[in-house]
Amino acid sequence: MSKILVSGCLGAMGSTVVQAVRKENGCTLAGGFDLASSKQSDFPIFASPADCAGVDFDVVIDFSSPRTLPALEEIARRKGCGLVLATTGYTEEQLSRIDALSREVPMLLSANMSLGIALLRQLCMKAAQTLRGFDIEIIEKHHNRKVDAPSGTALLLANSIRDVLPSEVRYTYDRHSRRQKREPDEIGIHSMRGGSIPGEHEVIFAGPQEVISLSHTAYSRELFATGAVSAAKFLAGKPAGMYTMEQLIEAIAP
Repeated sequence: MSKILVSGCLGAMGSTVVQAVRKENGCTLAGGFDLASSKQSDFPIFASPADCAGVDFDVVIDFSSPRTLPALEEIARRKGCGLVLATTGYTEEQLSRIDALSREVPMLLSANMSLGIALLRQLCMKAAQTLRGFDIEIIEKHHNRKVDAPSGTALLLANSIRDVLPSEVRYTYDRHSRRQKREPDEIGIHSMRGGSIPGEHEVIFAGPQEVISLSHTAYSRELFATGAVSAAKFLAGKPAGMYTMEQLIEAIAP
């Protein structure tokens, strides 16, 4: 039985993760931490990770903010627990620290916890290797409360495509001020914000006589919470290391 602690457990995404843990077989909710810990709840809530020293748990799930990383590093090293990091917007320095921490505890870092996005990433890499010379454009859409743009998932897809291409590419985020034709070494990345869109991503491969479009639409944040809980169950008991969504898919595939 995997014992899970939820970071930011009273926020919109954290509350969804709490419900996902309760619905999932093979795991239990050990508690959570949140700045609003004074609110009434039917499970233990602490003001910070430092207050969770006496709690028995295997894995922490965090969707909150890159600002939480120092506290997560501290509790992971103290407890030897796994970390599922689903937050976007980490700096290069923070990513280096996360990489170093993965040598001490099991971790899974992903900009998107959807198993469908993990599959989309694989399909995009295969398409990029096959459709040489095609122009590549990525369009992402999210709700009007999302702060970062482009989305972490759009960058995840772009980076995965870039890594399998034979030559260097550059990302183009804005064309309105450019009075020139599109260059072959570009990957265009475009962001839209509005309403309550949970998340849409489309990757377009445009060739001279055909266009291939690969897309994924999230209809609810429950999708990401369920994926994160699956990742937490996967990490429980694993040796230190950085694990991937692709490894998770392989582990749960029939």
